Amino acid sequence: MNRLTLPRARAAGAGCVLFAATGIPLIAAGTDFPTHPLRLISPFAAGGGNDILSRTLGMEMSKGLGQSIVVDNRPGANTIVGMEIVAKATPDGYTLIMTSSTQAINATLYPKLPYDSVRDFAPVSLVASSPLIIAVYPGLAVRNVQELIALAKAKPEQVLYPSAGTGNATHLAGELFNVMAGVKLGHVPYKGAGPGMNDLIAGRLQTVFATAPSVMPSIKAARLRAIAVTGSTRSAIIPELPTVAESGVPGYEASTWYGLLAPARTPRPVVARLNAEAKKALATPEVKERLIAQGVDPVGNSPEAFSAYVRSEVTKWAKVIKLSGAKPE
Repeated sequence: MNRLTLPRARAAGAGCVLFAATGIPLIAAGTDFPTHPLRLISPFAAGGGNDILSRTLGMEMSKGLGQSIVVDNRPGANTIVGMEIVAKATPDGYTLIMTSSTQAINATLYPKLPYDSVRDFAPVSLVASSPLIIAVYPGLAVRNVQELIALAKAKPEQVLYPSAGTGNATHLAGELFNVMAGVKLGHVPYKGAGPGMNDLIAGRLQTVFATAPSVMPSIKAARLRAIAVTGSTRSAIIPELPTVAESGVPGYEASTWYGLLAPARTPRPVVARLNAEAKKALATPEVKERLIAQGVDPVGNSPEAFSAYVRSEVTKWAKVIKLSGAKPE
């Protein structure tokens, strides 16, 4: 080995040691990503909204990545099972998860999690957002948010709304409404959306904060009356409805959302590639059409914007959970 080669070899060796010491996989240094199929975990059962969204996005992203994306359903413990798998996976970009707003809620709802809801993940992109729809029993003399507030103030805890379970987004959206509108709606938890919706249609309850897929058929059949959407902007799902913020509760926003995460310490070039492919997939007419048909609005943003959004959601729901006293079921 000549004098020129030896220092170069030592420098290269030192560089490799330093790079390895950071805990970042060496994949980012030389090889192209990806070189084999990716796994996308859906922390819900097959056939549900998260699963459909995962398969729709995964199929389209695989075209740009040149590798298949295999959806792996890992339901359980209110998404904790799937989230733990990804938090502890090798941070090389080959294991991802389609997270949801449950991530932000669980951060406070569960005193002890086997991972940190923020620090143990690398945000890739916010994928889609779905506002809840506020609907009322049609026999109720309420046609807008202000009339609902007036009725709730006149009858504290007598205007009842169902949820799909304590701590669920359909529960906490109502609690956030209570806080921001200065009212006290009565919460009635159910094990799923269906039973509560049946009681609302029967007139045993008065209002609901429901996901679009669970409530739209009843709205279209005039069994319920929609009065507002809970997102920050109007929704393509039902564009004629005003937002709660437009209706006199400024700053109110309580959307369910879905996003793509990788394990923390996934190399930035890998995250950037995944982000680019996710945004490209979400911009295609086919994906847009299918997502809107499922009751969600396609988004697509930067890893930095998604990271900031997750943190803001954790903070927001932490306050609501503490005020409401919600506990995991």
